[in-house]
Amino acid sequence: MLKKTFIYFITLLLLKSFLIADRLTDVKQSGILKAGVKYDFEPFGFINNDGNVVGFDIDLLEYIAKDLDVTLKIQQVTSKNRITMIENNTIDIAAASMTHKVNRDDTIDFTISYFFDGQALLTRKYCKKRQATGFNGKEVGAIEGATSGKNLKKIAPKVRIIYFKTYDEAIVALQKGEIDAITTDLVWCSIQAQKSNGEFKVLNDTISFEPYGMGIPENESNFRDAINFSIQKAVLDGTYVKLYKKWFHKEPERLPEIWPN
Repeated sequence: MLKKTFIYFITLLLLKSFLIADRLTDVKQSGILKAGVKYDFEPFGFINNDGNVVGFDIDLLEYIAKDLDVTLKIQQVTSKNRITMIENNTIDIAAASMTHKVNRDDTIDFTISYFFDGQALLTRKYCKKRQATGFNGKEVGAIEGATSGKNLKKIAPKVRIIYFKTYDEAIVALQKGEIDAITTDLVWCSIQAQKSNGEFKVLNDTISFEPYGMGIPENESNFRDAINFSIQKAVLDGTYVKLYKKWFHKEPERLPEIWPN
């Protein structure tokens, strides 16, 4: 009888431990923050000339990992697989130019918005069109898993969206004249135009507002709070602005929100 009682209480303790365990505890116990980033989305995450993955997202994640007293381990994600990799616990967090949208919040959670962008179109320099609506009947590249194709369709219903797995594939298609433009976030479009030696340009108008959030597993409030507090800490101690100026070469027009104590 005593043995059965002992086993019963041990089982209860193990069950209680299982129930109160959360992602924040798991990350701290493992000492590793597994983060998904893009490898082809400059300046947020990309492979530099030395073969290293660098960018704004990586630097901000490094700050978060240090604040949590753990080591950052990055893995490549794409627009198509980033949510799935969060859902199946391949990664703990995704910082991958992911706009915080209501329908995405059905299966994962988001941190506070840490970057604010808008959707634009990248075209060849001789393109005479000035607005997105002018691309009705034309072929425009978009990335699988992103919402940019659907967004463009709302204002240019007759545009033909050609989907690509990677941004590099889309750039090659634009260079070859296989598509008339690429639609995605403004910062990326601007970087590509700057790097193209006049081959590309960005249309002046933006299609939509795109606030980036870091994706995390559903119903992990302790983990979400810890990440939010780290992002806010980076703003308060000046690190966020420093990193922003490092990668975007200007002052941020808008900062992540800071909660009062």
